[in-house]
Amino acid sequence: MDFSSFLTSLGTSFIIFIVLMVLFAWLSTRQGNTVVYYPNRIVKGLDPWEGGSKTRNPIAWIREAVSSTEQDVINMSGVDTAVYFVFLSTVLGILFLSGIVLLPVLLPIAATDDGVKKNVHSTTSNGSFSELDKLSMANIQEKSPRLWAFLIATYWVSVVTYFLTWKAYKHVSALRATALRSDEVKPEQFAVLVRDFPDVTPGQTRKQQVDTYFKSIYPETFYRSMVVTDNKEVNKIWEELEGFRKKLVRAEAIYEESKIKGQGTRPTHKTGFLGLSGEKVDSIEYYNDKIKELTQKLEAEQKLTLREKQQGSALVFFTSRVTAASAAQSLHAQMADNWTVTEAPETRQLIWSNLTIKFYERTIRQYAVYVVVFLTVVFYMIPITFVSAFTTLENLRKLLPFLKPVVEIDALKTVLEAYLPQLALIIFLALLPKLLLFLSKTEGIPSGSHVIRAAAGKYFYFVVFNVFLGVTIGGTLFTAIKTIEKKPNSILEILAKSLPGNATFFITFVALQFFVGYGLELSRIVPLIIYHVKRKYLCKTEADLKEAWFPGDISYATRVPADMLIVTIVLCYSVIAPVIIPFGVLYFALGWLVLRNQALKVYVPAYESYGRMWPHIHARILSALLLYQATMLGYFGVTKFYYTPILIPLPIATLVFIFICRKKFYGTFCHTTLEVASQELKETPHMEQIFKSFIPPSLFSEKLEDEQFEDALSQASRSESFV
Repeated sequence: MDFSSFLTSLGTSFIIFIVLMVLFAWLSTRQGNTVVYYPNRIVKGLDPWEGGSKTRNPIAWIREAVSSTEQDVINMSGVDTAVYFVFLSTVLGILFLSGIVLLPVLLPIAATDDGVKKNVHSTTSNGSFSELDKLSMANIQEKSPRLWAFLIATYWVSVVTYFLTWKAYKHVSALRATALRSDEVKPEQFAVLVRDFPDVTPGQTRKQQVDTYFKSIYPETFYRSMVVTDNKEVNKIWEELEGFRKKLVRAEAIYEESKIKGQGTRPTHKTGFLGLSGEKVDSIEYYNDKIKELTQKLEAEQKLTLREKQQGSALVFFTSRVTAASAAQSLHAQMADNWTVTEAPETRQLIWSNLTIKFYERTIRQYAVYVVVFLTVVFYMIPITFVSAFTTLENLRKLLPFLKPVVEIDALKTVLEAYLPQLALIIFLALLPKLLLFLSKTEGIPSGSHVIRAAAGKYFYFVVFNVFLGVTIGGTLFTAIKTIEKKPNSILEILAKSLPGNATFFITFVALQFFVGYGLELSRIVPLIIYHVKRKYLCKTEADLKEAWFPGDISYATRVPADMLIVTIVLCYSVIAPVIIPFGVLYFALGWLVLRNQALKVYVPAYESYGRMWPHIHARILSALLLYQATMLGYFGVTKFYYTPILIPLPIATLVFIFICRKKFYGTFCHTTLEVASQELKETPHMEQIFKSFIPPSLFSEKLEDEQFEDALSQASRSESFV
């Protein structure tokens, strides 16, 4: 990539961002678009604009985002979202404090040397990108005393990272404790999840087994238990019933619409495959009959499920938060595979199908998934490495000679060089998240937020290995294959010396992510188009409309790893090519601003884990720091700088820092501390409502009597009713 292509990439990305900003400023004030740009405020019953749309300043959203407090974010989107902004702020602080020292010091030192002239093969750019090579360590001659400045800068970045991540960990810990000790009653704080039941004594039911065991240990505070059942069949019937209810509402809406038009025609449909064949029936009557039939079938299946399909796990409820917190941290049996007790997930997070997976099966699944992920990471690197090498213009000319006349067109050449490799990489990365979410769920994890954390961790190591290392290694090996054939021992030196040249690829990659990526995020062009198409052609009811505009949550499973990739790239190149730092600062500053707006007005959180993601975020920031320190050790070694061993204490210090942070903070994120749980609530918790909140929708019925649930859903008193 030459300098003109680099400038073209930045310029066009910036222009696209400005266009998307203007579109957002105009579209977000249109009355018909409020559900796309302000769904979170609408869901909470607030005024979308906080004032009239006609007099609204087009950039008022910037002022609102900047002036918002952390408590505003918590009120609108929860603690998890506030913790995400702590992450953005922390990384922004690391890069900013690094940049104010590195940029004014290292750039002049690099620019005034002449290493590029003396060794034109020192980078993968081979002199074609010397404008930026001269601002990097590529322009520093071997053994030069100027390298001292870069060595000291390596220490500076590390110290700044230690300080700010420690400060952030303390802040997030305080946020979590404050949220957990709040006066609001949280049902999951009064329950524990119990798995791995031993064999039932003959003549005893699962419910009796659980009740007897926990009453003997917690006689004063045990409330009742809910034995988990095999809900596959009842879920199937319930989902079918809900489907017919939606179709009935839709058919009635169509009928009412036809009456308004003066036709009054009752909707009809065919009962065969996809409504294309079979008997033609009146839709409203047909759906009513189906609902009556399925309701009776559902009630019968509910009774059968609760009596005969009990599994080896349960939710146990206590009248005290302290007891529940204590039980979740205690060892209840001599054998690890019996009576495993953990904190109960939030009700909307429960993955019921995973609750009954046994101890050893969970362990085997976990290691099997690790193997699959490892193979995926390794073999995914092959196509990504190939694509990163293949999509450079020079390699396209070599491999596909027939394209030479096309790619030689100046305008097309500039655009292809600016965007082709980055776009190919982004498309490849978009294919992976669903697979990793599926694999994480397959491990047997009981809660949705834990699945997302696990998938995010896998995705992070994947993108670091395949994107950061894959692009660096792949592009270099492809262009230097002949040199390596002649001198196989030179491969490490070639890879190390290629780093400054590869920085240009990553600078354009980062720029494309924050200009185009955040431009699309803010403007919400794609969701807007989808909503209006659905509203015009598909939506007939209020439920249809809400489904069309409902935005979902902020998607931490993909967003956090994508941000972490940028952290890794910018940290690793911060000293080698300091010019990348401003692009990293822009990425996180713009991300903070845009996503602050989205958190306050757009995204509706799907769950609340009270910052459980933070230890994983913290660990990955420090993993990126370790990779940065290892990279600098290798690069200084290649420069033949005699004092390179001075850097050896850095990775050791990072490992010690990780150990200290884990020992000091991590336990409070795994469990609710008794100090927090003992905080008195202003109102007495309604235990029956807490219990009801955990009943799966497919098992909830207003008609069934308590006696019919006695096998799976025990009660403290026979006179009480759970529905």
